[in-house]
Formats: sequence, C-alpha cells, structure tokens
Amino acid sequence: MERIIRAEHAGFCFGVRQAIQKTEKQIQEQKEGRIFTCGQLIHNRFVTDDLEKKGVCSISGIEEAEAGDTVIVRSHGETRDFFLQADRRGVRIVDATCPFVAKIHKLVDEAGRAGKTVIIVGDGTHPEVIGIRGWCSGKAFVVGSRSEAESVVEDIEDGSVFLVCQTTIRKELLDTIVEVFAGKGIRAEIHNTICSATRDRQDSCEKLSKAVDLMLIIGGKNSSNTRKLFEIAKKNCKKTFFVENIKDLPLKELQKCNRIGVAAGASTPECVIKEVIANMSEIITNEKNSMEDFMEEIDASLRLPRTGEIVDGKVHQVTEKEVIVNMGCKKDGILPAEEVTLEEGQKLTDLFKEGDEIQAKVIKTDDGDGGILLSKKKLEINEQWNEISEALENKSIITVKVIRQVNGGVIAAYKEVTGFIPLSQLSDKFVENADEFIGQVLDVKVTRVDQRRGRAVFSHKIVLNEEKQKKIAAIWESLHVDDIVEGTVMRFTDYGAFVDLGGIDGLLHISEISWGKLKHPQEVLKIGEKIRVKILSMNEEKGKISLGLKQTVPEPWSVIEDNYQVGQIVSGKVVQIKEYGAFVELEPGLDGLVHISEVAHKRVNNIADELSIGQEVKAKILEIDKERKRISLSIKETLDANDQVIAEDTEAEEAAEPEVEEEPAE
Repeated sequence: MERIIRAEHAGFCFGVRQAIQKTEKQIQEQKEGRIFTCGQLIHNRFVTDDLEKKGVCSISGIEEAEAGDTVIVRSHGETRDFFLQADRRGVRIVDATCPFVAKIHKLVDEAGRAGKTVIIVGDGTHPEVIGIRGWCSGKAFVVGSRSEAESVVEDIEDGSVFLVCQTTIRKELLDTIVEVFAGKGIRAEIHNTICSATRDRQDSCEKLSKAVDLMLIIGGKNSSNTRKLFEIAKKNCKKTFFVENIKDLPLKELQKCNRIGVAAGASTPECVIKEVIANMSEIITNEKNSMEDFMEEIDASLRLPRTGEIVDGKVHQVTEKEVIVNMGCKKDGILPAEEVTLEEGQKLTDLFKEGDEIQAKVIKTDDGDGGILLSKKKLEINEQWNEISEALENKSIITVKVIRQVNGGVIAAYKEVTGFIPLSQLSDKFVENADEFIGQVLDVKVTRVDQRRGRAVFSHKIVLNEEKQKKIAAIWESLHVDDIVEGTVMRFTDYGAFVDLGGIDGLLHISEISWGKLKHPQEVLKIGEKIRVKILSMNEEKGKISLGLKQTVPEPWSVIEDNYQVGQIVSGKVVQIKEYGAFVELEPGLDGLVHISEVAHKRVNNIADELSIGQEVKAKILEIDKERKRISLSIKETLDANDQVIAEDTEAEEAAEPEVEEEPAE
C-alpha cells in the first residue's frame, strides 16, 4: 500500500509557470535599467527569494519605478490605470497576466461599456480582484459573502447584473451569490470564470483528504489558493498541516500515519514539492516505496503524452502550414493549420511566434520518429464540452441553434458541439413536426452529458416551463384577497365557471355568480366574456383561487330603500308557485310574495289556474319588511275590477254557446 500519495493536480498552474518563465527570460535579456515585480510575483518565498538574488525586487506601486525600468505584471494582473501610468512614466511592462484573468478584464470592460452593472465574486482585498475592478468602466461591486450580496441588491437599478468571479474561489461561493440574487428577483448573466486548473486542484485535494490519515498542504502562507486547499482538506482530514518547506514537517505525526496525502498550491514550485516528499521518505519507515514513487514522477516527464491528453508546450518554429511545439518530452508536437481556428485571411504566423506558450490536445501519438499530432480546435471543443457539463451541473441556460431534424427530435449546435433535443422537449406544447424550429436559436437546459461518447441532450421545454412558473409566481404575488380584478370566462362546469386572470385560473362558483338562483352559469355568462370579479380566497400551495361576481354589485336588500317603496308598481317574473301564493323575482336575489288573495279581484281556489312559472307580471308593493327580508306584492291592485268582471263574463258566454255543425257541401 502506498504510504505517500500525491494529489492528481498539484503545483504550478499555467499562469504562474508563464509568469516565472517570462521573468527568467527578462533577466537574461535585460541590459539596462532595473527589473521589478509589482508585489510578489507569486506567493512563494522560495521563488521570490531566488528572484531577489538575481536582481528582481518587489515594489508596491508603479510610482516607485522610473523611466527605463522594467516592471513585470504578475499573473494576478493589474488595473487599466496601472498600464496608463507606466506608459506616462516611460516604464517598460512585461505582461505576465494569466490568460484566464486577462479574459475577465476584457469581459468586465465590455460589460461596463455596454452600461451593465458588474458583480465580481471574490475577496475584495485580493490583488486579482483589485485588478479586475480596475477594468470596470461602469457600475461595479465586489461581493465575497451572502451578506455582501444582500447588501448590494438595493443598489442594482435595472434588476440585472453581469457576474464574473475570482479565478481561485470555490464554486460553492459562486452558487451562494447566484442564489441570493435569484431570490431577490435579480437577473444574472453568469460567467463562471473559476480557473479549471483551480477547480481540478481543489477537487483532487478534497478527494485525497477523504482517503488518508494525514494531509500536507505545501505552499506560501500568504497564497490565497493554497489557504483554500488547506481549508478543504481540514474539513475531511483532522490531521491537516500547512507547510512552506521541509522545516515545517510535523515529524512525530508523520511517523504515526500509514497513508499521507500531499497537495500543493498553484504557486508552489515542483522542486519544493519533491523535496518535501523526498525528506518525508527518509522519516517514515516506508522510505523505499516513497522514493520509488518520487522517481516515477521524474520518469513521467520523459514519457509520451496519451491521445486525448491536454498538453502545454513552447513554440519552437512556425510556418504557414504548421507549428512545431516543444513539450518537454522526447518528441515534438506538430500543430497543423487545419487544427487551428483561423479567421478569413489569417495565417499561423499571425497567431504564433517562437517562444510562445501554447496549450493543445493530443490527437495522435506513436513511438516512431514522427511528431505528436496536436489540435487547438479539439481543445476548444473540449472547453465547450466543459461549458456544457458546467451548465448541467449549475442548471444554467445555454443558447443553441437548431440545425436539422432527425428521428424523434432535432440536432442543435452549441458552438462546435452538437446535441439532441427530443420532440417532447422542443416546446411546452405538443409538437408533431419540427420543421418550424429549423434555424431557430433556442435557450435550453442541459439534461444529460456523455462527453466520452460525444452525446448531449438539451431541453427547451424546461426553460419555457420555468419562465411560465416565474410568470405564475409573479401573478400570485400581485393578487390579494378582496382585490377586484378583470378576467376572461374560459369554460363552464355544472358547478361554476373558470376565469383566466392573466395566466392562472380562478373558480367562480355558481353560488357566487348572482344574488339570485341559477341552474347553470351560462344563464348569465358567455365564453370569452370579460368580467370583473372579486378574489374571495387564495391557496397558492394547492394552486386554487375562489372568485365572486355578485360581490362586485350591492346585495339587493342592502339598497332596498334606494330602489323600492311601498305603493310602487314593479315588474317581475313568476319563479315559484305555492298553495298560498306565488313568488315573483323583481331582480336577482330579490323575490316578493303575491298572496293567493292578491292575485285577482275574484276568489282564486287554485293559483296555478291564474299564473304560470316564467310569466311576466306587474304588481304593487304592499309592504317591505327589511328585518325579515320580505316583500308583499299585489297583482289585483294593478287590475281594474270592472274590466276583470267583463272579461270573465265574456269568457263564460263563449264557453256556454253551443257549437254549430256545418252541413257538408253538395
């Protein structure tokens, strides 16, 4: 069993390696003037002490340099004003800004010019963040915690932000900040600028710390990314120690442990890491095993890279057809022009020059005399796959273009990577034929990724549903009990009608439509009709809203005195017949009783002989009892007694006349 285990990703990152190489080159080429770094070139005392011996000193600001001096910009980068001051003072600049950091500078510069509010997620005192902030031409904030994110919400005017982050932060912090803004309704255009090397280093440290008895984190005490490695390891392994060199080794603890893990920050030189491992091997009993591992690491640099591996190298020669790359192994890399993305009219010689640092992907290797075939295009595609994988992990939205239809769905392209959108995920409605989607640009979410097989699955439906849910949530937030709102009658049921309130439906129960009695809602409502209703109750959890229509007009008995008086002649419809009289509806919710004695001037034995359901009648109000909610009516008071007697006599005579049979014609 291995006693000493080194993390898969440890030591110098590309940006730090580039900064040191540029500094060493400048030391060799410098003939006049002094060489400075603005702040420590990297957060490692071993490296900075060595550079100081070679004549490279550290200054705290550009104002300390004079005309003719050379200042090396470290991988953290500097502000725009720094470069302008250097130019004014006649100071020569060697820019060793990490390419990943330089990309952030460009992003925030463009965002500021476009009038966007920039959010930088990170430590406001870190030199990288200070440099990024110095490229923001507009409104910008630095947030390094949940509370800081909450405090800037009120200062965000248009409800949207352009978000980038310090390359060395943990993704958990980015997720926390995004969650705060989402919870406050702030739309965030997220650019996850965490360096992939940083993420790999943190992930491998976390994985290793869970499998060992003791962890050693090697690096400078003032290195931010090394401190983060220490914090990650400490969570999983109680015996975690921060060491700068062999003097800091916890000798007694090392002898007690069977499995020892080693991780190192981005600014820790390889020689320091190997020195620590070599010294540990002399201390612990399993020295032989550790030394063999150490020698294997040295031998690894002599082996050829594998197909699919991403490699770093230095440009040795450039022609119009290919770039020769020295990768530090026994064979050179060959990068042909067809494996580089070139703009129209552009040549390899326009992009590369001798001595440039380059990163590419190995697409073919062998043990013969030929070179190792490299590709920049495949590397770009690899980065795009990483972006798709991050979108899956973060549940973020990416934009794709639908390029062709296939069986069961369509193929859509994200930059150079293609994925599949099933028919069922093209829309939130049923899609029978995808022709109309060809050529469209859609926002999608990634639902599955298999990079090894080159497969990705996208969904536009999820995005549409989430937008719909946000819209519905906004509608719920805008509605309150007792509000009077406008809606559209959508459909009927026997028990009521459903009314669309602009995206969600509410139920208008039949009992809440009218103050009178209804058998069916369509007696007073029509499909598509616009009506104003009152919100009676809401249950967002169950998605139910109860509405009332009758509540938008006064209850008839509450305004009875304004509309009706004793002695008034009114019109109404017979709605119910009883043995003792008939009920006449004067308006919905307001009935009056015509007693059998008030139907006619004659004696009425069966009221059904005089009146029928639905018959329109006129009646006189005899009494209004507001407390008991009763109205007494009289039909006979509206009739002339003599007219009624004559009419009755006429009817009687017609009934008494015998029928005369007509003789048939001859």
